[in-house]
Amino acid sequence: MIGGGEAVPGIHPHRHPAREVWSQAWPTVLTMLSYTLMQFVDSLMVSKLGALEVAAQGNGGIWAFAPQSFLMGFMSLVNTYVAQNIGAGRRDQVARYAWAGLWLAVAAWLFVMVPWALAMPAVFTAMGHSPELVRLELAYGQVLAVGALAGLAAKAMSNLFFGMQRPRLITVAAILGNLVNVVMNYALIYGEQGLPSWGLPGVPFAPRLGVMGAAIATVCGTVAEAALPMGLFLFGRLSRELGVRAAWRPRWREIRDLLRLGWPVSIQFGNEIICWAIFMTVLVGHFGELHLTAGWSTLRYMHLSFMPAVGFSVATTALVGRFIGAGQPDQAALRAHWALGMAVAYMTACGLLMAVFRTSLVGVFVAEGDAATATQVIEIGSRLMICAAVFQTFDAVGIVYTGALRGAGDTLVPGVATIVLSWGLIVGLGAWLTWRQPGLASVGPWIGASVYIVVYGLWMGLRFERGAWRRIRLLEPAPGSR
Repeated sequence: MIGGGEAVPGIHPHRHPAREVWSQAWPTVLTMLSYTLMQFVDSLMVSKLGALEVAAQGNGGIWAFAPQSFLMGFMSLVNTYVAQNIGAGRRDQVARYAWAGLWLAVAAWLFVMVPWALAMPAVFTAMGHSPELVRLELAYGQVLAVGALAGLAAKAMSNLFFGMQRPRLITVAAILGNLVNVVMNYALIYGEQGLPSWGLPGVPFAPRLGVMGAAIATVCGTVAEAALPMGLFLFGRLSRELGVRAAWRPRWREIRDLLRLGWPVSIQFGNEIICWAIFMTVLVGHFGELHLTAGWSTLRYMHLSFMPAVGFSVATTALVGRFIGAGQPDQAALRAHWALGMAVAYMTACGLLMAVFRTSLVGVFVAEGDAATATQVIEIGSRLMICAAVFQTFDAVGIVYTGALRGAGDTLVPGVATIVLSWGLIVGLGAWLTWRQPGLASVGPWIGASVYIVVYGLWMGLRFERGAWRRIRLLEPAPGSR
């Protein structure tokens, strides 16, 4: 292993840590915004159809993503293993972990996502939603579930390039995917009719598919996003340098490593999404479709706020992993602290904007023509935006420290803590407030979610600063080393 005073492969020894973090983070931040922007644009364009469509798109999207979030937890460990192997000077191991991620993606799509798409009608019907809402939820959610293979493969590829500290390629791919999504959205949501109220023409011969069109556009955008890194992985110079095509066969050791270390991350990712899905579709949904529309409008802005912080978290995972692999834990902690400062500054600013401009922001998702509905959605959403504004700073703390711990291989205890806190506070406290304090309406479950994010951020910060991660060793000693 590289000693504490030696250079780390791919890291510039004279570059200030802040510049180093930003150089790694800004492309990652843009990349992490990719899927969020697709969902945001979907909601924005679907909102022109009506309030019910916004609620359906949110519900269908989160339940289609819920099983994917478990699977993406395993994919995130590609970043950790690639970064640590490069830090330790073992580039010959890189392609094997990338292929392990891809093979897991294929298996997960075949045995999890396709059956899940078939089960979704029963899931939404069991929630007690109106038949029309269920129809729209399925129109969006089933398409995303069947098209999930592209998203899973894209996640494996993005974590490969993040771990190699080459995030700009993934940024270009994300921009391409979003452009495809916007164009396809317009064509397939509005069809030949277009948007007459805005003076925008339709697309000749394009079908008007509404919510389903938004889902198809998202899948098309994700395919475009996956195609670029996949092409370079298989056929570019990188392929020759790493011996990619020679390493294509499934190898149990690398797959086992991703499963062994990744299952706590998988449970952490997936469990939290399940809790948020229950929170929105059951607890908030208990108060009616207008509360769902207002809630999803608020969550869309939350996603725009926290996904850049997730970008800082992914960058931190790669940097911490590389310095840990090189035997320099103090330098790893320094990068984590700089990333934390940047993420806190950004999300705190977002919280202030949410509080000050809450009415106007919610109003963006309200369809024209129904003044009574618009007034109610804006009134409800403004209260929810205050809840979201309060916890933004704490959310940044939890997100970045989670990435730092993952880069060091500390996944089990944070995963268990996430399960306990999310079920106890998002679901447990949220349900208690829903049924025991009905006068709060949908603000009740949002209070439970706010408490969760505050406590989670404080706990993850304490976990990292106590330093147990410094004693974790993921890589086997190199042959001949002591």
